[in-house]
Amino acid sequence: MNILTHKIEFPSVTEASKDGLLAIGGDLSPERLVLAYKSGIFPWFEENQPILWWSPDPRFVLFPDRLKVTKSMKQVMRKNDFSVTINKDFFQVIKECSKAKREGQSGTWITKSMIKAYTKLHKLGYAKSVEVWNDDRLVGGLYGLDLGNNIFCGESMFSKESNASKVAFITFIQNSNYKLIDCQVYTSHLESLGAEDISRKEFLTLIN
Repeated sequence: MNILTHKIEFPSVTEASKDGLLAIGGDLSPERLVLAYKSGIFPWFEENQPILWWSPDPRFVLFPDRLKVTKSMKQVMRKNDFSVTINKDFFQVIKECSKAKREGQSGTWITKSMIKAYTKLHKLGYAKSVEVWNDDRLVGGLYGLDLGNNIFCGESMFSKESNASKVAFITFIQNSNYKLIDCQVYTSHLESLGAEDISRKEFLTLIN
């Protein structure tokens, strides 16, 4: 297992284990996080764990031109029951994502240290949030990283009303110019929207 030091660097992703675990330790400084995402690596750990760094193979992604919008979702979008904003309340979005219950998970991986680190990335212009509102109530949203290379690295989403997170995701993609959305690891929710597995090698080619 690769143990990170204070030096801002990562081992080759080819050294990751079968399940994608690459390294342990280090910190969540903006410099390290930006380097990680540009290298196809992301942190994922729970509150009582050390920082764990991952680079899975295959990688779960969505190509925007393959986005699937069902007839029922098109009807939801046409109703305009929701309004969508960008970067209006990043902190509240990441807080709500941290509280959302996930199937098969006992706790959250969006720890206090993660919230602090990504809020800092937001202030530096790297992290973005999408908010979905029903009148003045925040009912859904997502957040992730934009590294300026037409790639959006999605981190998490939440929904307090039916379809709110899908509205956030679909609206964001349809109104952006990204060539790839990094979804990291498989979820049936994102698969229903068109996400698919590609090899890590192909993923690294696309983000560099």
